[in-house]
Amino acid sequence: MFVASRDLRAARGRFALISVVVVLIALLVTFLSGLTAGLRHQNVSVVERIDAESVVFAASDDGPSFDESVLTSEQVAVWRRSADSVQPIGVGRGSASAVGGPAKGVALVGADGGVGDRAPSAPGTVILGAGTARSLGVGAGDRLTVGDVTFAVTAVRGDDWYGHSPAVWMTLADWQHANPRGGAATVLAVAGGDDATNAVAGTTSRSVADSFSAIGSYTSENGSLTLMTVMLFAISALVIGAFFTVWALQRTPDVATLKALGASTGSLVWDALGQALVVLLAGVGVGVGTAAVAGSMIGDAVPFVLDISTTVLPATALVGLGLLGAAFALRFLFTTDPLTALGSTR
Repeated sequence: MFVASRDLRAARGRFALISVVVVLIALLVTFLSGLTAGLRHQNVSVVERIDAESVVFAASDDGPSFDESVLTSEQVAVWRRSADSVQPIGVGRGSASAVGGPAKGVALVGADGGVGDRAPSAPGTVILGAGTARSLGVGAGDRLTVGDVTFAVTAVRGDDWYGHSPAVWMTLADWQHANPRGGAATVLAVAGGDDATNAVAGTTSRSVADSFSAIGSYTSENGSLTLMTVMLFAISALVIGAFFTVWALQRTPDVATLKALGASTGSLVWDALGQALVVLLAGVGVGVGTAAVAGSMIGDAVPFVLDISTTVLPATALVGLGLLGAAFALRFLFTTDPLTALGSTR
């Protein structure tokens, strides 16, 4: 790293410029990763609460859909006879308000089990997520009006959303009363059963993870943001690679001199990669740190998730791709002729 460290000090302006570029790319990638995770959470976190081997929808020519699936009591009965465990779950949309307050759009989720600790213990009670409680200005012990019925808020747990609407958890019977679409349930959380049961009941099954695509906006939204993130990763590798390619070509006489003095190709490669690593660690560290601070200050203004998957993993990927781009730019180290340093080409 002797030559690399001297280069870093001698060409401070050039390395400062590429470091700023790395900072901006890291900032964009980290913020976009946090935004993607935040939007995903606000889309599917209710569905993630379902504890089952599979999720059963009413069959449809257009494929399974939470917004269109309506299961009848007969379909539920068919599954109860065949599966080991069946928990009907209702998912719909409605409005709720604190007593005397303005009504706001919410996701109404009815379940008596199969969703962990989110199922209310008694009719006439609801459980809210933290986002729902903040939005409506209520807490545990307060009263909440859904439609024409007033409920008691027994707890505020987690932060659950469905289709970008904050969730209100209620018993299945209360949901059936509040749901304008009718039906016994929207989906079934099932353990056991098989395709033969689907054929008899007129239903279709998906795993919990595969059922995310049954939320209207999930596939297009998540796909677009993921593609943008991947493109930023690719751009980072190209930018780093292009910079070190130009820088490496400008250092050809210096490298030739070092090889003429006996420096091995391997030592020069490690020296150059060490230089790239310093630039990447500094730039990515500042970029990710800035995005993390900004994300922690955003609050509820933008859906943003700040965790290892949106900070450490993108940072590691950026450093790895940057080193890959820098390594690709160092091909000349294997072909540089030491005689260049002695003026044979002049």
